[in-house]
Amino acid sequence: MILIYSHMRKCLALLLVLLLASGMSASIKGPVHKPVKGVKKMAAPSMMIKSPLFKNMEKLPVKYTGDGDGVSPALVFENVPANTKSLALIMDDPDAPAGTFDHWLIFDIPPSVKEIKEGTTPAGAVMGKNSAGRTNYVPPYPPAGNPHRYVFNLYALDKTLFLMEGDDKFRIMSAMEGHIIAHATLIGLHKR
Repeated sequence: MILIYSHMRKCLALLLVLLLASGMSASIKGPVHKPVKGVKKMAAPSMMIKSPLFKNMEKLPVKYTGDGDGVSPALVFENVPANTKSLALIMDDPDAPAGTFDHWLIFDIPPSVKEIKEGTTPAGAVMGKNSAGRTNYVPPYPPAGNPHRYVFNLYALDKTLFLMEGDDKFRIMSAMEGHIIAHATLIGLHKR
């Protein structure tokens, strides 16, 4: 038994010498090259949704509400991840008296789309059914009282959904599950 133990020790010592001689020490002791000083690893910029018409948590201009023309506002998308296959936009009102009210649902937006112009739908995109049972933009028109938040959620997806026009938020969110690679929000306020 002592003879076997002594032989194993010699084999391990020889193996260690061979590893060190072959340059494998880097995997044992760490990297051979030291990082260059002053260089920081940059994180990818976060995806953003903005509007040239209002800032986050500011009032929606009346033109885009039920008290004005009721057209959809212009939106701008920034830093959409390179591996995005499609975008989805869901605008809802979480402060609605009967629960969240879905105002605007658009999916299968091509990832090359960088903006949605006022009153338009991007070419190639598909409209979902809102809480009013329609496939268009429903402008904010809350009951009188406290201001409501109108949340524009932008999702970058690693697939195209291929759902039907008029599918509701539940179907859209279910199809998106496990495929969201980035998410951004913009909130506009409206009070009557």
